[in-house]
Amino acid sequence: MSEVNLLTFGEPLVMFASQDLNLSLTDSTHFRKLLAGAELNVAIAAKRLGIGTEYVTSVGNDLLGIYIKKSISELEIGTHYCYTDETHQSGFYFKQRVSQGDPSVYYYRNNTAAANFSQNFLEDINFTGVKALHVTGIFAATSSNNFKVIQKLLSLAKAKNIISFFDPNIRLPLWDSKELMVESLNSLAQQAEIVLPGISEGKLLTGLKKPSEIADFYLKYSNRTRLVVIKLGSKGAYFKNINGNQGYISGFQPPRVVDTVGAGDGFAAGLISGIIENLSIEQSVARACAIGALAVSSASDNGGYPTRFELERFMEKVNEN
Repeated sequence: MSEVNLLTFGEPLVMFASQDLNLSLTDSTHFRKLLAGAELNVAIAAKRLGIGTEYVTSVGNDLLGIYIKKSISELEIGTHYCYTDETHQSGFYFKQRVSQGDPSVYYYRNNTAAANFSQNFLEDINFTGVKALHVTGIFAATSSNNFKVIQKLLSLAKAKNIISFFDPNIRLPLWDSKELMVESLNSLAQQAEIVLPGISEGKLLTGLKKPSEIADFYLKYSNRTRLVVIKLGSKGAYFKNINGNQGYISGFQPPRVVDTVGAGDGFAAGLISGIIENLSIEQSVARACAIGALAVSSASDNGGYPTRFELERFMEKVNEN
């Protein structure tokens, strides 16, 4: 196994993306099969930057599961911990194609293989050389079992001195109630070193409005959290760490806007890569913003993520202007 710097856990999904512009999913008849899933998007974006990455999950022993594992392997992302579940199916969803705004999506992910990820699998994982762990609220929301898996992972990261990143990535339909979601996601955030909500997520989870107030909420009520980075969409991002260092990083103008899905995951990968490489917070957040801008230029959830060369060229060109 090649050196692994990043571990990310999640539910991979097969996306059937409509090719019929501005038609409803009901009326669409032409679809393209693609790989999707928030945490997998992060793995793809990180790998394109040259970060050794292992993706941990369970898939069904079905056509979609075989496609998922084959596609991940072709992307040169580690599949050593991509387990096959003989009794549960793989998840998938349909995605509308629109000329503007957010597309409609429809999920089939109830009681999937990933939702039944065995906690016993954690004993198989070799954490040697791993520098970062990335988890989200999506995987935690798929089942009570997976919520415990995330708790255990964050505990392991602390014990093994691995930097833990937590993205709330709110998917309200996956939770039994808004109250349970808020309580659960905030409890997981308190166990992570680096928390990166979107501004709307931060407002919903804390009841606060200003980025500085949201950051203080997570920094003050956790003995573990040392950095909060709040995504502000096209405006960039705000960060604050445990030492009081804070600031705004301006967003980058994307080449074009095709689809905003996956931008936050690209942002996460950029931040993770910068932290792993010991860049300053400002440099890491700027890299995150740049990848987020490039991500929206593709109709695929993860097709717009740049290579390192493409990223550096994009950032240099913006700085020149």
